[in-house]
Amino acid sequence: MFSFIKKGLAKTLGTIKEILPEKVEKIDKTLLEEILIESDIPYELVEEIIYYLPPAQTIAREDVKRVLKAYFKYDTTSSVKTLQKPFVELIIGVNGAGKTTTIAKLAHNYKKENQSVLLGAADTFRAAAIEQLKSWAEKIDVGIIYTQQGHDPSAVAYDTISSAVARKLDHVIIDTAGRLHNQVNLANELKKIVRICDKALTGAPHRKILILDGTQGSSAINQAKAFHEMIRIDAIIITKLDGTAKGGSLFGIAKALELPIIYVGVGEGKDDLIPFNADDYIDTILDSIFTNTNG
Repeated sequence: MFSFIKKGLAKTLGTIKEILPEKVEKIDKTLLEEILIESDIPYELVEEIIYYLPPAQTIAREDVKRVLKAYFKYDTTSSVKTLQKPFVELIIGVNGAGKTTTIAKLAHNYKKENQSVLLGAADTFRAAAIEQLKSWAEKIDVGIIYTQQGHDPSAVAYDTISSAVARKLDHVIIDTAGRLHNQVNLANELKKIVRICDKALTGAPHRKILILDGTQGSSAINQAKAFHEMIRIDAIIITKLDGTAKGGSLFGIAKALELPIIYVGVGEGKDDLIPFNADDYIDTILDSIFTNTNG
């Protein structure tokens, strides 16, 4: 797990090394503040972290870890513990965030656990979105329900869930549009899909997952808040973590949204979606700062 997280944080760790070429036993608060800011932790959050550290000017690893861990107090388990089958997940996010690829990786993860999966191509706004998802379904050998561009996305969601119920499948993963003509249209469409999911299967969708592009760093927070206001997000997946030096932005996202980050994408391969573990994440960052690896 550590090697995967290290791969995802490679650019962030490189930035830290530029600021701090040699690891230290204790770090000066001013230097720590610079590292946190350069890692894209929002400035007001950096101030808060520094405030909660001991009053001494040089700080030990265990004190930094104690403060950083407080920002991930939300349940970050990625395992799906439910008796409900099929377990229906609605995937939300703007175009370009890596939604389609993440759906494929998520389906692949379930398949590795011998779980059956059906995809629903409910982003009918873009023909390319339907084709991309069909292509991935073929590659990872899972079923998919789709229609033509411009058709009612709610109907696709309904048909996907109904089909999965009839076939007694384990998981349904439904793609959604990331952009319509304006935010009101998008909100109305997403709310309608949520309502129709519940008609197809009471209680569905069981988890609404927001996909955030890691390369956007802390600027993704406002985007996330907008989606959360529309339909109440349940969990977050961060994509493209390997493509950015903004690895610290996860602190800002967790703090602002108070939602669990359940997976992070650390590469293009189908196995490059890993369960997010706050301890591993924080330790990987601290390992690049401190000589001691305990605490």
